[in-house]
Amino acid sequence: MDKTPKTELLALLATYAQRAETLLEQWCTPAGAPDSLVRAIHHGVLDGGKRLRPALVWMAYHAAGGRDECELTDRAAVAVELIHAYSLVHDDLPAMDDDVLRRGRPTVHVEFGEAMAILVGDALLTRAFELLADHPEAPSAVIAGELARAAGGAGMVAGQVADMDLCDLPEGRDGIEYIHARKTGAMIRAAVRMGAICAGASDVVLNAVTAYAENVGFAFQVVDDLLDVTATTESLGKTAGKDERDEKRSIVALLGLEATQTLADTLTQKAIDALAELGEDADELRTLANLLAERVH
Repeated sequence: MDKTPKTELLALLATYAQRAETLLEQWCTPAGAPDSLVRAIHHGVLDGGKRLRPALVWMAYHAAGGRDECELTDRAAVAVELIHAYSLVHDDLPAMDDDVLRRGRPTVHVEFGEAMAILVGDALLTRAFELLADHPEAPSAVIAGELARAAGGAGMVAGQVADMDLCDLPEGRDGIEYIHARKTGAMIRAAVRMGAICAGASDVVLNAVTAYAENVGFAFQVVDDLLDVTATTESLGKTAGKDERDEKRSIVALLGLEATQTLADTLTQKAIDALAELGEDADELRTLANLLAERVH
C-alpha cells in the first residue's frame, strides 16, 4: 500500500482503534437495554471511525508519564467516544444537519427512524457518565467534570447552537473560531486533558497538553473545512460540499483555500511547540498533529 497522510494516520491510530472497538463492544450499552435500542446503538457506534478521541486520551496518558494499563483511562477513552458518537447521531438528524450518510453507511435515523436516533443519542450520553461514575478512583469525578464541561451547554452543545445560527455571533473569523472551539475543539481538549489527569499530570504538563489540544482542535476543523470543499463524498464517508450548500460559516469561505491551508499549518506547529518540554513520551502526539494537518495533501 502506498504511503499517504491518510494511510499513515490510520496506521498510527490502528492499535488504539482496535482497543477502542473492543472496549466499545463491551461497554457501549448497559445491561437490560431493549434489543431494538442495542441494535441501533451498535449501528451508530461500532465498526467505523478512526477513534481519534480515544487515541488522544491514551496518547496524552503516555505523554504525561502513564505507563501501566489503567482501567480509568480506558473508561475515559470510551466515554469520550460515546459522547462523540451521540453528537454525530443527533447532528445527522433532519432538524440538525439533515445528513443521510455517516462513515459510508446510512445514518441512524435513516436506518432506524428519527425517534430511535434521538433515543440512541440520549442513551450514549448518559452511558458515558455512567462508565465514569462506576469507577471508584477519586480522579473519576474530576474526569467526569472535564467531559461534562466539554460536552455541555458552554461546550459542544454551544458550538452546535452557534453552527445552526440559533444565537448571535460576531461576524468573520471570531464567529467561526467560536463555533470550532466548541463544536469540535472542546471534546479534543477534554480527551487530552482526561488522559493526562489519569496519569497524575503536573500543572506544567497539563497546561502543555491543553495548549496542544486547543491548537490541534482548531487545526482539525480547519482541515475538515478544506476537505468539505476539496474531497469527494466517497473519500469522506459523508456528504461532501454540505457547508457551502447549506451556507454554513466556513474558514475557507472567509480566507480562501491557500490562506486556510497556511492557517492549518501554523496551528499545527503551535501544537507541536507546546509539547517542547515533554520529551519523547509525547512523540505520538506530535506525529498525530502533523498527520491530521496533512489529510488534504
